[in-house]
Amino acid sequence: MTTAPPPIEPRPGIMRAAARNLGWLLASRGVLAVLSLFYLGIITRSLGVTGFGRFALITGAAQTLATLVAFQSWQVIVQYGVGPQERGDDDALGRLFRASAVVDAISAVLGALLAWAILEMWHEQLGIGETLKRATLIFCVVQLVTIRSTPLGILRLRDRFSLSAIADSITPVARFVGAIGVALVHPTVQGFLFAWGVAEVLTAATYWAFLLRRGDLSLLRRGKGLARVVDDNPGIVRFALSTNASSTLGLSSKQLPLLIVGAGLGPAAAGVFRLASQIAQALAKLSQLISRAAFPEVVKMVKAASRAQLGRMLSRLFLGSALAAVAIMALVAVAGKPVLDLVGGHDFRHAWPVLLWLAVAGCLDLATVGVDTVLTALQRAGTVFALRAVGVVILFAAAAALMPVYGTIGVAMAVAAGSLGVAVLMAMAAMRLAKVGTGAEASPQ
Repeated sequence: MTTAPPPIEPRPGIMRAAARNLGWLLASRGVLAVLSLFYLGIITRSLGVTGFGRFALITGAAQTLATLVAFQSWQVIVQYGVGPQERGDDDALGRLFRASAVVDAISAVLGALLAWAILEMWHEQLGIGETLKRATLIFCVVQLVTIRSTPLGILRLRDRFSLSAIADSITPVARFVGAIGVALVHPTVQGFLFAWGVAEVLTAATYWAFLLRRGDLSLLRRGKGLARVVDDNPGIVRFALSTNASSTLGLSSKQLPLLIVGAGLGPAAAGVFRLASQIAQALAKLSQLISRAAFPEVVKMVKAASRAQLGRMLSRLFLGSALAAVAIMALVAVAGKPVLDLVGGHDFRHAWPVLLWLAVAGCLDLATVGVDTVLTALQRAGTVFALRAVGVVILFAAAAALMPVYGTIGVAMAVAAGSLGVAVLMAMAAMRLAKVGTGAEASPQ
């Protein structure tokens, strides 16, 4: 009579490694959070409510477009690069890296064409006049060309979160310096767009410079035989498409409310909404950071762990993120209004209720980020996409009902309603996953 071998224990220190990764990400985002308060204050006082709203609509539309066309290549690299890296198969790794870079390049070209078409047809509806149209197109192209998902994924696969943190810190520093220079020399929407574009170029250049220094860029160049990538990595196309669809839906839905406000209520209302959103987005960023920090470790764990072990890890992730969400909501309730007044001044005093509702939405997203991470690592991105799609439907339905009555506050309430719907569905998925894992562990071998 043979007995089944005991389940393989996941490698030790996974939570510690994820915490270390998160620490580096928080360091770079901490720089962004502090400096963003300064450069937002410079922009709002230089452009006023309407000018800032126009600037916010342009940058928000460019970010939405980049999110829609860009693949989340970093997740593909981490998911399928772990095996070749552990085997020392540099040829397979090079092909994976090169395929990812090619996909990013194709996304940039398609996005540039789409940006041109959108501006030609709807620039007036977006509040972008003829004088701003060319500057907007250039900024959109820069945003797309500087997509850095491939180098980001390579550095995270190599466990070099410190280098990606340094590269990400270039953006807020360059924006801060650029905002001061533009405010002193040429305080216009075009001037600030130029500064933002330079910041994106410098950040992307830093990422690629790190790859060049580490030797991964030469590995990417040697990645011949792209057709073999699918053979090397069974299921990669399905994973890439489902993961990209889910991430695109989740990230773009953060920008869509701003465009809804701008189209329905005008640039001034968009400026108020954007400033509140920019402050509240620190919460959404935190949830993304936790997901990105934990994802490489979770991918390594699911290859060896039982469902019960995953369920226990999921419970710890949920508890930790929920406690963080409660703490951050308390911080926003105490310090949010003074920070808003400091950054925006008297003209943005009506943004406080918007900030509060968007903070609620961010805390709900943060509380359930662990479920998203585990489901994606288990290659169930299709499930995540379905849950997020429900949230977007709720958001649009609530915005249609609430915006005519409550204006920008109504749209913020709609964002919170969409996040609540996703949080409830994620919690149900987590309980089901934990239940299945417990049952699998208890079943006879």
